[in-house]
Amino acid sequence: MNIYFVGLDIGSTTVKIAILDEKKNIVHKEYKRHFSDIKSTVLDIINNSIKYLKNPTIKIALTGSGAVDVAKFFDISFVQEVSACARAIEEYIQDTDVAIELGGEDAKITYFRGNLEQRMNGSCAGGTGAFIDQMAILLKTDASGLDEMAKSHSVIYPIASRCGVFAKTDIQPLLNEGARKEDIAASIFQAVVNQTISGLAQGRPIKGNVAFLGGPLYFLPELRKRFIETLGLAENQAICPGDANYYVALGAALCSEEFEEIQFNNFYDKFTTNTKNSIDLNKKELNPLFVDKSDYEKFIVRHSQNKAKRKSIREYNGNAFLGIDAGSTTTKIVLITQAGEILYTFYGSNEGNPLTSTINALKDMYNSLHNGINICYSTITGYGEHLIKAAIKVDLGEIETVAHYKAANFFLEGVNFILDIGGQDMKCMRIKNGVIDSIMLNEACSSGCGSFIETFAKSLNMSVKDFAEEGTLSQNPVDLGTRCTVFMNSKVKQAQREGATLKDISAGISFSVIKNALFKVIRLKNSESLGEKIVVQGGTFYNNTVLRAFELVTGREAVRPDIAGLMGAFGAALIAKERYNSNVKTTLLGLNDLNSFTFATSLERCGHCGNNCLLTINKFSDNRYFISGNRCEKGAEKYIESEKKEPLPNLYKY
Repeated sequence: MNIYFVGLDIGSTTVKIAILDEKKNIVHKEYKRHFSDIKSTVLDIINNSIKYLKNPTIKIALTGSGAVDVAKFFDISFVQEVSACARAIEEYIQDTDVAIELGGEDAKITYFRGNLEQRMNGSCAGGTGAFIDQMAILLKTDASGLDEMAKSHSVIYPIASRCGVFAKTDIQPLLNEGARKEDIAASIFQAVVNQTISGLAQGRPIKGNVAFLGGPLYFLPELRKRFIETLGLAENQAICPGDANYYVALGAALCSEEFEEIQFNNFYDKFTTNTKNSIDLNKKELNPLFVDKSDYEKFIVRHSQNKAKRKSIREYNGNAFLGIDAGSTTTKIVLITQAGEILYTFYGSNEGNPLTSTINALKDMYNSLHNGINICYSTITGYGEHLIKAAIKVDLGEIETVAHYKAANFFLEGVNFILDIGGQDMKCMRIKNGVIDSIMLNEACSSGCGSFIETFAKSLNMSVKDFAEEGTLSQNPVDLGTRCTVFMNSKVKQAQREGATLKDISAGISFSVIKNALFKVIRLKNSESLGEKIVVQGGTFYNNTVLRAFELVTGREAVRPDIAGLMGAFGAALIAKERYNSNVKTTLLGLNDLNSFTFATSLERCGHCGNNCLLTINKFSDNRYFISGNRCEKGAEKYIESEKKEPLPNLYKY
């Protein structure tokens, strides 16, 4: 009688199955991402295995972070991941001294020589497959695209890998200052290496024959290369078996040898019947965003009243004022009249290159203008302010908080409280007597910002708009807390295993965004401290579910302008109008100059002191330079003429 050994690995992002015959040969294997739909993916994989099993007797074991509840529900034996992986290594690659395994949300190091020791990440999922996926989205690619980019790198930047949130904080300025994506891609992989070695090995040497296992290390050769170079391994010491991404499933299949035999047909019938008939039990933890559809429609009508005045660009003749907001993930442009009416707007992703995005947007704007419109003055704000101001000669630079206040006060004069949630930053401003009294910003963590929602939506193969609309009529929003995207994936998986729908998760994330802003960033004690006149803005507030969550959590109604995502640029345009002097002529590059404008980016070490700063050198087509990365003026002196000053007095001698 033929007996097959089946290992089913239900991970945080993928499902793997491995089927072995009595001689431990692999009969069938399959690897599939589940995109949070674990139930359907497991059914598909089992259905695809039928033709290989042909009604034999089987022994089966489940493993993986998503398999615990499944094993209990169907009364199937469960094996811990680390034990399954160790079993496969002992069977197939006995010469291994140390095994490094990276999964979707976990990382493990197993030492086989001396005392057997296994180390695994705890609550932190930084430096894992999900971390890499998020960084790839930031660079507008996927994990394999990241690997392809890394092949052409020339320099490694220091990037935090504690989690995706902190890494974005390091990566975004590099993008905004013109660093090459190829170098950033390799730096991301190096960050994963650093996190794994420092966070798990914690000083214990990784030497000898090292096996690299798990999906990320199997599918991303450049990631393996970073490990190999960092650990100083010889070519014959790096082991990456052909089935490296299946090793946990293979180990589970090998471990199943100790369990009871069952007939596959009986198992299949029980599994499919129970899965289809299982009742989804939702625990109602949060109130719904909207009671019913009419409640939603009233909400839409109320918030459709706060609209900016607009003027046809064809009908207008006279002076105009330009505002540019070079944000962390988007580029925004607003052109206004002398009366503050909007003539032209642009809102789009900067595609990781804010300078190019701004130039393209300005070209489009110039092509829309006629000779009767004169751009008198311009102001820029946002992350990319310094680079873009230098490149295209914008007249003024202004900090974001002032620009956002100017715009908010334009819509609601005497505003007390402003909450702005952007792509990667979050700021709240309290206003007293027309002056910004206090400002609070998110620091290293961008959990709950626009990129947080965007990343999660893309992980489900959905647009942000479609994902947000799903949550409007949810009756059982899931309480997901205020954790960052990487951590929250586990919470979502748990909610889905308990029967939560996509609507419930979408609504739950909207609550999480607001709770993160109010309780982690602002540290709100009571809603009275918000004041009576509240303005919410930033691209994230285009999401109706986020706005509704804010009103429900605070118990206050807020004003959301119809240009919520353009408020920084609109405020910058208002500042340009206020500070314009008829005796001053704008320095902003015109269309002809922009058409011939080019720039090149290079890197070099300063070398003027022990810091030896890594300089990012942007050279513009008119032989001007913009230098970043320098901690003092010495790094720029070689390229930019500095004002000669009298030497500072020798205080010691004095």
